[in-house]
Amino acid sequence: MAHTHKRHQYLVQVEWTGDRGTGTSAYGAYARDHVLLTVGKPPILASSDVAFRGDPARYNPEELLVAALASCHMLWYLHLCAEAGITVVGYSDGASGTMEETANGGGRFTGVELRPVVAVDGNADHALALRLHERAHQLCYISASVNFPVTCQPAIRDGSGTSGI
Repeated sequence: MAHTHKRHQYLVQVEWTGDRGTGTSAYGAYARDHVLLTVGKPPILASSDVAFRGDPARYNPEELLVAALASCHMLWYLHLCAEAGITVVGYSDGASGTMEETANGGGRFTGVELRPVVAVDGNADHALALRLHERAHQLCYISASVNFPVTCQPAIRDGSGTSGI
């Protein structure tokens, strides 16, 4: 039976909320604040990075990209563990991304490192639990869509008797 390709579409509304009364009349005249909206979900308050005059209390696009990579990897990993009979009882990832500015005023990400710490049931095969990270990386939609390296440095620990990390 041939595999059919399914197409998924994601709709997000971006609303700029940073007009201080004079619009973009000058570089310092406006806030970088905006709201990310999707039907039926709470809004995400966003801005630019503080280095680019953003609000430090709001998420910036760079953080959201790193979060999307870490979240996608985690969701695939949990799926693969469930299929393999490995019971994950905790998962935490201190992911980090590096972006470099370029001479023309732009920039690009040069890499993202995922550092998941996974707590598994005491009977779990730790070697298999580690290997499943490689497969999760191969399957992650977001990782497959970026043009910079995404590396993963996982750690597995015994989570018997705990309900989290």
